[in-house]
Amino acid sequence: MITIKKAETKKELKDYILFSFELYKGNPYWVPPIIAEELETFDKTKNPAFQSAEAHFYLAYKNNKIVGKIAAIINWDEVNILNKNKVRFGWFDVIDDIEVTKALLNKVYELGNKHNLEMVEGPIGFSNLDKVGVLVEGFEEMGNMVTWYSMPYYKDHFEKLGLVKEKEYIESSFSFTNIDPTPFNKISKLVQQRYQLRALNFTKTKDIMPYVDEMFDLFNETYSKLQSFVAINSIQKEYFKKKYISFINPEFIKFIVDKDNKMVAFAIVMPGFSEALQKAKGKLFPFGFYHLLQARKHSKEAVFYLIGVTPEYQSKGVTGIIFEEYYKVCEAKGIKTCVRTPELEENSAIHNLWKHFNTKITKRRRTYSKKL
Repeated sequence: MITIKKAETKKELKDYILFSFELYKGNPYWVPPIIAEELETFDKTKNPAFQSAEAHFYLAYKNNKIVGKIAAIINWDEVNILNKNKVRFGWFDVIDDIEVTKALLNKVYELGNKHNLEMVEGPIGFSNLDKVGVLVEGFEEMGNMVTWYSMPYYKDHFEKLGLVKEKEYIESSFSFTNIDPTPFNKISKLVQQRYQLRALNFTKTKDIMPYVDEMFDLFNETYSKLQSFVAINSIQKEYFKKKYISFINPEFIKFIVDKDNKMVAFAIVMPGFSEALQKAKGKLFPFGFYHLLQARKHSKEAVFYLIGVTPEYQSKGVTGIIFEEYYKVCEAKGIKTCVRTPELEENSAIHNLWKHFNTKITKRRRTYSKKL
């Protein structure tokens, strides 16, 4: 018999998190989260996402043992502002038992029906800066800190239960050592002269902070046309600023500004933390923080997280400036591999940025939907 129970106490939420550690135990491709960070994400008093969203966390039990988990989420900004009557699900993991998946999804359907919503989609988080999708290709590729790993049978469970593909995302990588910088160096010089643009480079995090709000505004503007987009509000900006920006190498954050110091483009790259997170095993202490700091300083992998260019400049070669600046940084740090995090298959503008980099698709992931 399958029993579904809501995880509400700190212990229950910790059990919710630790189920994934048990499920993927010994899997060389799964990258565990930091347990304390996950608990903060689920804490209504700490995560500002709860000011415009609600989430309910469910555990599935069979023979008194946890066998699955799911989060049922409503982003009320998405519903009330964008008129997308959708309930989301995320943070999904389950044993290979379709009846468990069915029981968990039913809790999501119940929440959607309670509020007269029209569809369900997942796995997705609260916002566009959360993890997204289940893997449908690339199960033998290392994950990273901004993606969920998933078992091959998740896709099969969803499709047998009547869910259909909603969105497809691709991930890819390319070798830094094979890059010829000549083309984008030439473009960078021309574009900077023609449009009076310049790159802002940083060595200290404190010097980045005055620009971060403007960066998030540009992020909202750049991605607003994508069907999945929900804007980041001012409270969330402060949260992400404190949580993420201070942890990223300042050299890996680039802003492009015009002659009036208005930001026209930004990019955020992170070192590869996957192996460090595996060594940390979900804990910052006693040694997890050390492994992460070592990766921050010495990782030979650069993970491209976000790139945004204001619509006015999207076809004017501004990314040539960005790539020139990153080439300098990656060369200095001895980077060997560059990784592109999930990008919507429909986002042709972002794919065109990489057409000269000989990229190889390493993973595909997907969200699934169903009408209620």
